[in-house]
Amino acid sequence: MACQRSQDAANFVFEGKKIIGVALNYMCAVNARKVPVPKEPIVFLKPTTSYIREGSPIVLPKVFTKVAYEVELGVIIGSRCKNVSREQAMQHVGGYCLALDLTAQCNLTAARATGGSWTLGKGFDTSTPVSRLIPLDAVNDPHALPLWLKVNGEVQQSGCTADLVFKVPDIIAYVSKYMTLEPNDLILTGTPHGSDAFKAGDVIECGLADLATMKFNVCDE
Repeated sequence: MACQRSQDAANFVFEGKKIIGVALNYMCAVNARKVPVPKEPIVFLKPTTSYIREGSPIVLPKVFTKVAYEVELGVIIGSRCKNVSREQAMQHVGGYCLALDLTAQCNLTAARATGGSWTLGKGFDTSTPVSRLIPLDAVNDPHALPLWLKVNGEVQQSGCTADLVFKVPDIIAYVSKYMTLEPNDLILTGTPHGSDAFKAGDVIECGLADLATMKFNVCDE
């Protein structure tokens, strides 16, 4: 089934210049994969053309055979920062969102084996569904937020941001050593254990505490 994307988007979707993802950033995922805990954040970039919001479908590209869901806390940058300290980092947060970091595992498996780029497997169109902006005053502690994901009504991921390996200020301070963070840039903080493939015809639902939920239909390109 082919389908088209809607043009609806929040301001940060229109105005942000980059999406920064962090991989392997939940202890439950590290333990499940039986790999060493990262010593520094594992960072990748996604294009803003990958954004969608509710009302648009997730479209699976013809070139991929295995695409997986990853539910995440998104951190929206509120003010420009460069070389910011961990202690000052939270002053540059403008808000939060619920996000999905959809990942072509077929592509990333090959990329990891050859030392290749993650860009295509992470940055395809519709690979970054996001909720509305969640204001700062709605979040007492970004490191105490439960998040979940269901496929066709069945829970597939369930976790809490307390399990993050690198906390929000750690990530901002680390990334800002290398690149300037600008208003409406989005940081994807990682996903709990349970990421797996999904297919056309599935319905994906996810939530972040009592702050946001999203629901998307999935179709083939």
